[in-house]
Amino acid sequence: MDVLVIGGSGFIGTRLCAELSGRNHNVTAVSRSPDDSELPGDVETQMGDITAYDSLSGLFDNIDAVYNLVALSPLFKPSGGDDMHDIVHRQGTENIVRAAEASDVSHLVQVSALGADSDGTTAYIRAKGRAETAVINSDLEFTIFRPSVVFGEGGEFISFTRLLAPPYISALPGGGKTRFQPIWVGDLVPMLADAIEADTHRGEVYKIGGPERLTLAEIAQMIHTANGRSTTIVPVPMSLAKVGLTIGDAIPGFPMGVDQYRSLQLDNVTHENDIDAFEKTLDDLTTLEAYLTGDIDNPGDTRVPAWATHRYVWLPTCGLGSSI
Repeated sequence: MDVLVIGGSGFIGTRLCAELSGRNHNVTAVSRSPDDSELPGDVETQMGDITAYDSLSGLFDNIDAVYNLVALSPLFKPSGGDDMHDIVHRQGTENIVRAAEASDVSHLVQVSALGADSDGTTAYIRAKGRAETAVINSDLEFTIFRPSVVFGEGGEFISFTRLLAPPYISALPGGGKTRFQPIWVGDLVPMLADAIEADTHRGEVYKIGGPERLTLAEIAQMIHTANGRSTTIVPVPMSLAKVGLTIGDAIPGFPMGVDQYRSLQLDNVTHENDIDAFEKTLDDLTTLEAYLTGDIDNPGDTRVPAWATHRYVWLPTCGLGSSI
């Protein structure tokens, strides 16, 4: 197949392009700043910005399947404010749908998020839900994935947790009781690739999680234990965290805000894990601990997101880092 991977030079995208290429598909990776340094040599790159429809002109011609992987992280506040979630996730997806329909693309694979809901609690969840609505109401055949947090080399989740919960003493909102179901990128990507290779996946919405449901506190302790350190969790009342993050919302460059406070009140786990649709069981999946302690995809996870390149000072009153 001729496959377009939008967001193909990102954390998940580079791995998906390699997987699809290895399955003998003709793959083109699209991004605002194409970078082929981590892509197989036979993967083409193209420039395109999903928030600017005209930049997508011609990219969808003669394409059989399209993946939309473009996303802003829910872990931190977008530099342009929470409205950026709607611009990138909803409007960007609407542009992809429009371009795909115009070129008679037969299949769109949309990577969404657990809890996506047009009327959801956070700007991120609402935008993801509205993006799904655009896909479902389109004339395209589609497959939607709703994964929990995805971890692996170059991903944000582990490095974010290290910043939010430093070693020795970690002051976490609500004591870090929010639950996640982390899935290794190396387990998710083959499922994404499978989606275009069997008609049974068309029209489906898959909720995908890893093999364990872990609290943020457990994840923080696991990460530091793997590095030979420990941390004591000091609970911060959610009401106090809300005050701190509301103040942070008004501080330019502060990495979190009220939307992140709302996120920390919501578990990010599946009720029914749909991995069985891809003939997987929980025993087939990589645990976070195995990733952190084993030789899997460079468990050092040393890359740090661009937003985390500032110095941080700990604010015990709200349990968050503040850039200085």
